[in-house]
Amino acid sequence: MQNTLIQMALLMLCGACWPVFNPNGLSLAQTRLVLTTSVFYFFLPVMVLEVLWQAEIGWQSLQYSLMGLSSILLCVAASWLLTRLLNLSPARAGAVILASSFGNITYLGLPVLEQTYGDWARSVVIQIDLFASTPLVYTLGIMLASHYGEAAPTARPASFLAFFNAPPFWAALLAILLNLNHVSAPPWLSGFMHTCSAAVAPLMIFSLGMALSWRALQFRYLPFVLPAALIKLLLSPGVALWLSTYMTLASRNKAAAILDIAMPSMTLGIVLCDRYKLDSSLYAMAVTFTTALSMLSLPFWRQYL
Repeated sequence: MQNTLIQMALLMLCGACWPVFNPNGLSLAQTRLVLTTSVFYFFLPVMVLEVLWQAEIGWQSLQYSLMGLSSILLCVAASWLLTRLLNLSPARAGAVILASSFGNITYLGLPVLEQTYGDWARSVVIQIDLFASTPLVYTLGIMLASHYGEAAPTARPASFLAFFNAPPFWAALLAILLNLNHVSAPPWLSGFMHTCSAAVAPLMIFSLGMALSWRALQFRYLPFVLPAALIKLLLSPGVALWLSTYMTLASRNKAAAILDIAMPSMTLGIVLCDRYKLDSSLYAMAVTFTTALSMLSLPFWRQYL
């Protein structure tokens, strides 16, 4: 686990150093947009198709969904209480709740679990993401952001239906249909999907490093970010661990699901903060801070599990 995280940290550091060297005059924003767009619209859907086509779909999928949904919802409740106790302004409260509740399930979870457990763990990550985390981001996450923030007068309201019009969702739907109908992939297609899938993890980690904002690390945000980090890195997997005792999943599947839920705050939240005028600087620090702390918390959970 330590070797895996060191590799992830080095790759993230390479991404974070992009603006220092600015190769070929390409800005950080331009480069990251190209990387994330290529992953979201091509490489990730191909990997989703490959993994779910061969995965075991059924009762265990519902259990993954239950673990993911329950941990997020309880973290929303806990972080809401935290914002009330700290008497935070709406802009800060919304940022804290988002950072405490939604994790980097795929962008960090996928490479970490793949390196830690093997290729089979990719199915766990994708099912938790598509059947629990992402639907809640596009529904509850948007509702929370709009409640605590405000929309630009000329901006169109975001819709949770966007989730159903996303390439990974259509790839998952196609994969499930092929899976349940026992359609086998021809060797040439399997090889093509495997080659494309291999590119997902390094591109995700590199772009995650680009998204981390070291300038956002400000001491004045620490009283808000630290309790949010405790909720995200300790309470969230703790809830999943408790729920797993009532489930029929195999031990290794439980461990992989809990470790995925233990991931730090999602980077996508910065988009919601900007869109609804929440405290983006506070959220950026939460992402950077929880990602740094996860280098300690993830080995703890791996050892415990």
